[in-house]
Amino acid sequence: MGAAILSDLATEILIPVCAVVGIAFALVQWSLVSRVKLSPERQTSSNNSKNGYNDYLIEEEEGLNDHNVATKCADIQSAISEGATSFLFTEYQYVGVFMVAFAILIFLFLGSVEGFSTKSQPCTYSPDKTCKPALANAIFSTVSFILGAVTSVISGFLGMKIATFANARTTLEARKGVGKAFIVAFRSGAVMGFLLAANGLLVLYIAINLFKLYYGDDWEGLFEAITGYGLGGSSMALFGRVGGGIYTKAADVGADLVGKVERNIPEDDPRNPAVIADNVGDNVGDIAGMGSDLFGSYAESSCAALVVASISSFGINHDLTAMCYPLLISSIGIIVCLITTLFATDFFEIKAVKEIEPALKKQLVISTALMTVGIALVTWLALPSSFTIFNFGAQKVVKNWELFLCVAVGLWAGLIIGFVTEYYTSNAYSPVQDVADSCRTGAATNVIFGLALGYKSVIIPIFAIAGCIFVGFSFAAMYGIAVAALGMLSTIATGLAIDAYGPISDNAGGIAEMAGMSHRIRERTDALDAAGNTTAAIGKGFAIGSAALVSLALFGAFVSRASISTVDVLTPKVFIGLIVGAMLPYWFSAMTMKSVGSAALKMVEEVRRQFNTIPGLMEGHAKPDYATCVKISTDASIKEMIPPGALVMLTPLIVGVIFGVETLSGVLAGSLVSGVQIAISASNTGGAWDNAKKYIEAGASEHARTLGPKGSEPHKAAVIGDTIGDPLKDTSGPSLNILIKLMAVESLVFAPFFATHGGLIFKIF
Repeated sequence: MGAAILSDLATEILIPVCAVVGIAFALVQWSLVSRVKLSPERQTSSNNSKNGYNDYLIEEEEGLNDHNVATKCADIQSAISEGATSFLFTEYQYVGVFMVAFAILIFLFLGSVEGFSTKSQPCTYSPDKTCKPALANAIFSTVSFILGAVTSVISGFLGMKIATFANARTTLEARKGVGKAFIVAFRSGAVMGFLLAANGLLVLYIAINLFKLYYGDDWEGLFEAITGYGLGGSSMALFGRVGGGIYTKAADVGADLVGKVERNIPEDDPRNPAVIADNVGDNVGDIAGMGSDLFGSYAESSCAALVVASISSFGINHDLTAMCYPLLISSIGIIVCLITTLFATDFFEIKAVKEIEPALKKQLVISTALMTVGIALVTWLALPSSFTIFNFGAQKVVKNWELFLCVAVGLWAGLIIGFVTEYYTSNAYSPVQDVADSCRTGAATNVIFGLALGYKSVIIPIFAIAGCIFVGFSFAAMYGIAVAALGMLSTIATGLAIDAYGPISDNAGGIAEMAGMSHRIRERTDALDAAGNTTAAIGKGFAIGSAALVSLALFGAFVSRASISTVDVLTPKVFIGLIVGAMLPYWFSAMTMKSVGSAALKMVEEVRRQFNTIPGLMEGHAKPDYATCVKISTDASIKEMIPPGALVMLTPLIVGVIFGVETLSGVLAGSLVSGVQIAISASNTGGAWDNAKKYIEAGASEHARTLGPKGSEPHKAAVIGDTIGDPLKDTSGPSLNILIKLMAVESLVFAPFFATHGGLIFKIF
């Protein structure tokens, strides 16, 4: 079999060092962003001597070198930051109660497998050996669940804080040119990306080493307990995504329908009462929600790979370096993303609006190309030339180059999904331009074209995911699929930087409008925002693609752990599970969309009330009551996030206990197959409608100018399409990828209980 080149000691040093480097890089980027001062007096003195004079002249020319604008920007920023912080604190209080309750449930269910016995038991996969008692698994699974949940919450919260810190700074830098503003927004996104990737890796690595003090050589038990980390991460992400998604879209729909369609005022106009709530929503939904979501994907793909590895030759022979292969991939990913980020911020300078989107696309290509080399290096150094991988009861012999191909296929499939998403959602290409053109004949044709685009955009990503699954499983069984998911997520720091850049730019545009800055500056922030819309869609594509692979890998681990020899679709137990599982994403989407609709209804009524009852509001003589709109969004999202969350969390428990593991395997397969399709089409439809509206508003081409300007009938039709797409792309679509992952990881964590005590209905009858 041969041994790995990299020693165990080198592995133990390399992983935490890479994580610390990631955190240090994030802090450096943060300090560079914080050099942009919000206080106007110091603004001019902080300009560097090389081009300070020119910057000063530009500001004079824009008529913006006055104290008034910077002060306004600072005030608006603090209002957005306070709104986002207070919402997240309220959300986390509710989620904290759930976390404690679910942790108790994990302990009770898993502890009762052997009647809370403290005696050692035969190992699940090697009955001739003895493993730690089930009670230990219950305690350590509960601890790792809490660790994952807390890390997920911190990831989301830090992301939100960074975004609200950077939004006004991006606006102020836009006075000096689009390149300066781009760098501030992108650096801020990088802070979030690197903090999340490094924290996720570091906490997982520390947890494994601490658990090892008790488990010793019982790696099977150790890594089974670690799966709680993924469950904790994703359960928090679900509430963050759904709660944040309802908040942001209730405000957005309310602001757009009354402001743009009825009152014909610009987006983010300070006269609009819902404008602060809308900007707060960008941070709590797109930043905090996305951060927790991708952290959950990362934690689960790592856990799925580690569980399968622990019962393969890596775990049986206690080969630490090979066992840590998934963590080494993530470690090298941080270094690769660090180099990639420098290409955007230091090596190349953006001088014109048209260079923004290519610069962001280059980030994806560069990180993927460099990461391919990184994976080859890690595979060569960390793995023996051949080894065995657990494959549903048998051990399959695998060569190290085969495993390299599994990871590389996942990585490149991610890039393909990213580019296909960009093609279908960017207004530089014909699909979105066709949707914009359909607005000539009203909102109905716009909706028809948009839905068709969404359904069509599913085709290539599904083939890419199918290719990944085929290659991964053919070469290395379920472990191959788990590492393919890790490959897709290996450049998570760059992916998140690109993703977080979008909402930061969106907020910057909002602040420019509210602060009364010139039309030229709003044009620059709009250009940043339009590119950000596409990159947000690319981020969602990555999240959905990786969720499909992660879910399948977890499904494989669950089937093995629950001792199911085959999942036979022709047996009634499995088929009823399959058909019910395929229905769940629809039920979940219905809940989340109706929640957005009912919250938006309240928001529309409040905005109309203020326009009708506050004298001088339309003329700009009176200030709207922003706080009431913020409260409507907060109350609605906290109340409405609980039913969809309960549906996802309780389904595996109810099915596993009442119908048993075979029916549950059907439910997991059904929800995976239908959830991925709906998630991709919903995200892309919404993204296309949004960019079709921006295409008409920008009027950058002859075709776009024939549809405009703002306020024209085609523009109004585009705004209606965009409003319909809002809950699709920012609430239902992105939350679905958490549904498919979360149900799978929850089933895996509770598998010992379901296998022992599940299927009550079949035991009775």
